[in-house]
Amino acid sequence: MDSTIAILSEDQYDLVYNVLSFGVAVMLGAFVYFLTQMSSVNKEYRPAVAASAVVVGIAGYHYLRIWQDFGEGTMNEGYRYADWLITVPLLIVELLIVLGVSSDQRKKLMTTLIPASVLMLGLGYPGEIADSNGTKWTFWILAIIPFLYILYTLYGQLQAAAARETPAVSAAIKNATMVLLITWLVYPIAYLFPIFDDTSGGLETLRQVGYTVADITSKGLYGLMVLGIAKARSGSSSPV
Repeated sequence: MDSTIAILSEDQYDLVYNVLSFGVAVMLGAFVYFLTQMSSVNKEYRPAVAASAVVVGIAGYHYLRIWQDFGEGTMNEGYRYADWLITVPLLIVELLIVLGVSSDQRKKLMTTLIPASVLMLGLGYPGEIADSNGTKWTFWILAIIPFLYILYTLYGQLQAAAARETPAVSAAIKNATMVLLITWLVYPIAYLFPIFDDTSGGLETLRQVGYTVADITSKGLYGLMVLGIAKARSGSSSPV
């Protein structure tokens, strides 16, 4: 049995197993839902809804693999990072689309934000799987630099968009801002739990549940909020 799973009690194991199963169901259900909603928004915002569908579809596949392996006594964190490596850039792209950022500005932001997201995840993975706390801390510090840059840049774009929109769109954007900031802060905190105590089944359970709930929120719920912004921006005009 994987050492990560070995420290869990029977009740903790069952909790993580069930939460992972819930993650599979939510992601795959959201995938189908987003596909059905593409025609409900104007043409220019459909790529954002399509990106939401792709994000939860990819996440659903990886959660299925994590859940199956966990049931066989293995926790492969590589699946999470493979998922994040694909979905985090897509989350950035879908947000920039619905914020109404000009094409030139969007391309400029993507040339900095997407490499920053890849760098963040590339630096985070070695620390995630390292046995040494010193190594974990080193890569956490290195990964947090692009992480903070991404949050700072997206927060600025969200605030700028909220200021220039109608009240309905502005409220939807502000809600998305809160989801983005609060949810993404879960990841670097949960990352550190093994440093505090790598023999605590309680902390490991909290870490796995935290990652899963954060993924559900930042992909499923966030996708719903992006859809809401797209619908609000579409207004009363008929989607074409």
